[in-house]
Amino acid sequence: MRIEGKEYRTIWFENNIVKIIDQTKLPHQFVIKDLKTINDAINAIKVMEVRGAPLIGATAAYGLVLALIENNDQTFLKKSAEDLISSRPTAINLKWAIDRMMNKLSGVNSDQILEIALNEAKEICNEDEKFCENIGINGLKIIEEIYSKKKDTVNILTHCNAGWLATINWGTATSPIYHAHKKGIPVHVWADETRPRNQGANLTSYELNEEGIKNTIIADNTGGILMQRGEVDMCIVGTDRTLANGDVCNKVGTYLKALAAYDNNVPFYVALPSSTIDWDIKDAKDIPIEERNSEELSHVEGLDENNEIRKVLIYPNNSKAKNLAFDITPAKYVTGLITERGIVNASSVGLKELFKK
Repeated sequence: MRIEGKEYRTIWFENNIVKIIDQTKLPHQFVIKDLKTINDAINAIKVMEVRGAPLIGATAAYGLVLALIENNDQTFLKKSAEDLISSRPTAINLKWAIDRMMNKLSGVNSDQILEIALNEAKEICNEDEKFCENIGINGLKIIEEIYSKKKDTVNILTHCNAGWLATINWGTATSPIYHAHKKGIPVHVWADETRPRNQGANLTSYELNEEGIKNTIIADNTGGILMQRGEVDMCIVGTDRTLANGDVCNKVGTYLKALAAYDNNVPFYVALPSSTIDWDIKDAKDIPIEERNSEELSHVEGLDENNEIRKVLIYPNNSKAKNLAFDITPAKYVTGLITERGIVNASSVGLKELFKK
C-alpha cells in the first residue's frame, strides 16, 4: 500500500538487515528502522514497533534469519525461537511462524540453513500478502451487497488497526474496504480511537488517508449510539487468535462492539488469514491474555507546540491502572469469518468444512 504516494510493504530484507516501518512513530513521523540482530527483532515485537498478528509472525520469521546471521548454531537458534515466542503471548501467528521456520531448519546443514531460512521467511510474507488480498476479494462481496441495496455510502466501523500496517500488505479488516474503494464503491470508515495505544486513530486513519478513503475517528464508546442511529452498515475487525469453535480474541473493546452490533442487528464480521486460527485451544479461557505496562493507560503521546513528540501523564499520581490488551468475543456474536478461502460461519463445523486440508 502507499505512504505519500510510494508503495511499501511493512517488512523487507535488504543487505542482511530487516527493514521495518517503526509504528511507534506514526502518524507524526515516518521512520524506516533497521533490525540487525535477534534482540532487535524481539524488542521490535515487545515495544510494538511492529504489531498486528500477521506482521508479528513475519518479524519473528525474519528474527530467526538474523539469529543465524549472528550465530549459525542450532542451540542459539532454538534459544532465539523460545525468546521470540515469549515476546508477546496472545497473537498465535508468532508461534505459528516460529514452528513453521523451525520445522524447516532443525538439523539442517549449516552451509544451507541461512538460504533456507531466508526463503521460508520471504514465503511467509508472500503468502500473507496473498491471503490478505483474497480476504479482501471475499469480503468485497459483503460490501457490494450492502451497496446494491443502499445505493449510498457504505459506513463501516472497525476497531484497532487490522490494516496493511498490521500485516504485510492489504490488511485483514481493511482489505475488503480497499477493494471496494478501488472498485469505485463509496465507503466511509468509523475508526475507533482504540485506547490505550490509539491504533485506530494513529494507524487506521493514517493509512486510510494515504489511500484517499473517507474516515472519521471516534471515541471507543461512540460506536453504540452510531449503530442505534443507523449510521453503521457493518463492522469488520481483525483478530489476534481465533479458536476452532469461532471464538475471537482481539484488541480489548472488540467484545463490546460485538454486543452493540448484535443488539442493533448490525452485521459483525471478523477478517483473518488461516494462520490466525488456533486449532489446539478448546476453551477461550485458556487463551493467554497479555497484560501490558499500565503506563500505556496513564500517559499519552502527541505533538507539542514545537512539533516534537512528548509523553504526558493524564492520571492522578497515586492511581493504579490495569491494562489488559485483548478480550474474547464469543462466536455467537460473530456474523461470519472472512478468510482467504471464503466467508464461513464462526463455528467448528464452518471452519472445519472450509479448512479440510
